[in-house]
Amino acid sequence: MRTFYNKLSLRYIALKRSWTPQQNLFYGFLTYVLVGTLLLSLPWLQKTSASILDHLFIATSAVSTTGLVTMSIFDSYNVGGQFVIMALFQLGGIGYLTFTTFMLLSTTHKITPWHKSILNTEFTLPVTIRIKDFLKSVILYTVIMEVLGAILFFIAFKADGMGTGEAIWSSIFHSISAFCTAGFSLFNSGFTPYVDNGLINFTISMLAICGSLGFIVITDVGLWIKNRTHSLSFTTKIVTIGSLILLAFGYLFFYFLEPSITSLSGSARVSAAFFQSMTAMTTVGFNTVDFGTFILPMLLVTIFLMYIGASPSGTAGGMKITTLTAVFAIMKSRLKGSKNITFLGKRIPYERLYIATSSFIFYTTLIFVGTFVLTFSEDFDFENILFEVASALGTVGVSTGITGDLSSIGKIIIIILMFIGRLGVLTFGLAIWSKRITKEDREVLKEDIAV
Repeated sequence: MRTFYNKLSLRYIALKRSWTPQQNLFYGFLTYVLVGTLLLSLPWLQKTSASILDHLFIATSAVSTTGLVTMSIFDSYNVGGQFVIMALFQLGGIGYLTFTTFMLLSTTHKITPWHKSILNTEFTLPVTIRIKDFLKSVILYTVIMEVLGAILFFIAFKADGMGTGEAIWSSIFHSISAFCTAGFSLFNSGFTPYVDNGLINFTISMLAICGSLGFIVITDVGLWIKNRTHSLSFTTKIVTIGSLILLAFGYLFFYFLEPSITSLSGSARVSAAFFQSMTAMTTVGFNTVDFGTFILPMLLVTIFLMYIGASPSGTAGGMKITTLTAVFAIMKSRLKGSKNITFLGKRIPYERLYIATSSFIFYTTLIFVGTFVLTFSEDFDFENILFEVASALGTVGVSTGITGDLSSIGKIIIIILMFIGRLGVLTFGLAIWSKRITKEDREVLKEDIAV
């Protein structure tokens, strides 16, 4: 029996090593989803029965850290089921193989080339950051932030009259959910009752922003604090500036133009405007105001923020601020007639520009295709469908209220979009279509094209 197991194990290892890093990520996250679906389908983890498609939807939403749900988490699963969901979005948030590679590093002080290739594919790191430093900062930073968030949540929930046992579990669940920008909540009405609760608004915003800034930024800043001769990377500067601009952009629009927010007064209006801008940009998926009541222009602003997202190599989704920056730099340089593509006085490598433009085109195409298909299968207003698609692909998790009423085809489309959004559009494309470079590929004739 042991010999059979050893042979099977060796064949499995050989198979994994024959896959590209992108394919390893694809099958790794797919395994998380399938295992999560099987666990959630167990009767003793449920309060009420549901279809396998709904369990698949919840598992995919958790692994992709999206937060879209077709049924109430609290009413459908007991504490055991809720724990499985929490474990799934914790694993999805920190990334595939991050924890296991950290344990390997802690025990052997070495990272295998196989682990390194996959991590370098999942987390696009600048040359100034080593993978070992990055891994240590990911785990340490995650633990510190989630513990701090749980403490703050507990204080807020207890002050609101919640029982001790419920407050402890809710605090842990929502802290991990907020930091991983997962958007899962144990409250059926989300955080709308807490629109003017300063501590809860602050805790969610702090966790979501810190998670969405990305582990690159945190590692970079940590190295700078330890050694002031360390130069902050160009990525850190772009992410920080871009995040501030997007947060301010969304806040001003929501504060002055959205009726459901302008009808509030004092601190509630300020908190609501900032929170909705933050939740769309960081893709955390919590909301203190019902997006289903938003006027059309503000839905478009929200879609724009969800479309861009936050930082690469973090817990947030979306196309990424750095991708938009690269595309903007290309446009600016072309309009100026400059041969070099620059931003903030720095020249962007052509390899990064190719990746950014490919991601921009593929991401936009998926939103178009997803919306196109859902307009056939679903009987909802166009803006609600577009909002749902942008939320799914951006792994945001906010909705205008149509998720639970989607048809089976609609649920499958959203499942696919959430999975692609977590994996990354280019990683997904390379996992599906990548091939080895052949002699014929190298000998393809070069030809011009008019643009």
